Amino acid sequence: MKRRRLSTMKRGWFIGDFKPTAHRTREVEVAVKHYRAGDAEAAHRHKIAREFTVVVSGTVSMNGRKFGPGDIIVIEPGEVTRFRVLTDAVTAVVKIPGAPNDKFPA
Repeated sequence: MKRRRLSTMKRGWFIGDFKPTAHRTREVEVAVKHYRAGDAEAAHRHKIAREFTVVVSGTVSMNGRKFGPGDIIVIEPGEVTRFRVLTDAVTAVVKIPGAPNDKFPA
């Protein structure tokens, strides 16, 4: 058994093709991300990966739609996403495949 700390991972990403990681692979990327109200990410898209975001706590906005705890948001390859945090929030994110360098400005 090994122990890793989420706080040592890059922006919450703990499985994928990057360092540090709990498991290095190109097949998938997994993160648990903590946000503060007002945080936002620039509009972007993935050409290859499909992204699944689960809102664990708090409220977020994606593409102008409001999501809360228990909502699962599926972003298809090529679909532009605009992400904004409305209240302090925690999300879990899975990208399949874990395609390095597959994030493009919209």
